[in-house]
Amino acid sequence: MDTRFVNSSTFRLALIYMLLFGGSVLVLLGFIYWSTISYMSSQTDNTIEIDILDLTERYQNAGLAGLTQLIDERLARRPAGASIYLLTDRDLAPLTGNLDSWPVSADIRGGWLEFDLKHSHDSQPHRARARLFRLAGGFLLLVGRDIHEFEITRRRISMSLVWALGIMLLLGGAGSVMMGRSTLQRIEAINQASREIMSGDLSRRIPSRHTGDDFDTLADNLNDMLEQIESLMESVRRVSDNIAHDLRTPLARLRNRLEELHLDGTAGDVPDSALTQALQEADALLNTFNALLRIARIEAQDDNAHFTAVDIGALINDVMELYEPLAEDKQLHFESAIRTSLVFQGDRDLLFQALANLLDNAIKYTPAAGRIRLTLEKEDQQVCLRLCDSGPGIPESEREKVFQRFFRLEQSRSPPGNGLGMSLVKAVMQRHHLDLQLQDNDPGLCVSIRFPSTVSA
Repeated sequence: MDTRFVNSSTFRLALIYMLLFGGSVLVLLGFIYWSTISYMSSQTDNTIEIDILDLTERYQNAGLAGLTQLIDERLARRPAGASIYLLTDRDLAPLTGNLDSWPVSADIRGGWLEFDLKHSHDSQPHRARARLFRLAGGFLLLVGRDIHEFEITRRRISMSLVWALGIMLLLGGAGSVMMGRSTLQRIEAINQASREIMSGDLSRRIPSRHTGDDFDTLADNLNDMLEQIESLMESVRRVSDNIAHDLRTPLARLRNRLEELHLDGTAGDVPDSALTQALQEADALLNTFNALLRIARIEAQDDNAHFTAVDIGALINDVMELYEPLAEDKQLHFESAIRTSLVFQGDRDLLFQALANLLDNAIKYTPAAGRIRLTLEKEDQQVCLRLCDSGPGIPESEREKVFQRFFRLEQSRSPPGNGLGMSLVKAVMQRHHLDLQLQDNDPGLCVSIRFPSTVSA
């Protein structure tokens, strides 16, 4: 059985329902059994009581001879009947009746008795129920009935009730499991849609069966909420993209004009350092707007038209070759270990940019004489690209926030940057449906990128 189903609240509710229903049916069947057996037992006792009344009345009217005659007449009419009669003297010597002797297990103190009868035509003893009545002169009258048929009926009723309870539990359990699985499927559909939405697909909606039940109502309400969220997110993104697009052109003109002033010396009394600083600020603003627009383009793409076969090992070598001089300037121990080959369908330029951003951050924040290591190897049937450094790392509570636009850690605010590098990396990973994780390197940070197990390696 699926462990998710066993651990689900749906299964627990179904189990509680089955137990409550089973308990209710058990009480009902117990009452039916008790009332049926009580009725049958009371009928037997009433029959015996009526026989005793008739016999004692005959004894009072006709004496011992009349009582003996009545017993003989009844036994003659039904010699194989269920009635039991035995008339004895005070020494328990039989005078008449269909019992050869006083039953061994029958108490002579009176009241209701139960004992075993041995029949010549049946190897199994029969159970009998009787009542002892004392007559004048010390005579004892035992009147009863063979309750063998009653015992058989009771056992059959007991077995029928046990089978009924077992069948009820089986059918109830099967019905509960079917209902639970159906509910779990609906919940899992909502969970799957939620996971896809959290991974970045805001256009994803929760499926509806159009049955008008509670789950469809919930799905419709959630889908309406998602429509509004997507609309709001799209409005915010459109505004930011439009601002970046509209401001990029005048900033580019401003930057070009500053450069002309710097080159031809027509800035007058403005020192060169001020012009240089203004150019740097303009470049930083342009880089920020370009990064915003690039992220917007990546997130807006929904086809794989530009995807080609990318050799990830060769891509790693190219990025390392580009950043190796920068690492040498900081005297970093820079190494790679490509232990497996991997060809992945993707956009090589975007993957190169994402890996370059990660490597640039590692070099920027790793102190001099630190270590940076890039590996590509198989782990748990998947290929994992891992970039580890010995820098300050990122606190666990901040690891998800670094993917937000313009977010920068306190220790990262002094180096130049705009807080968009990791946002771009996240957008590229989502574009390629890759699993990106930040882990502790003790000290430092490890960035892991897991490729799907279906890619060729």
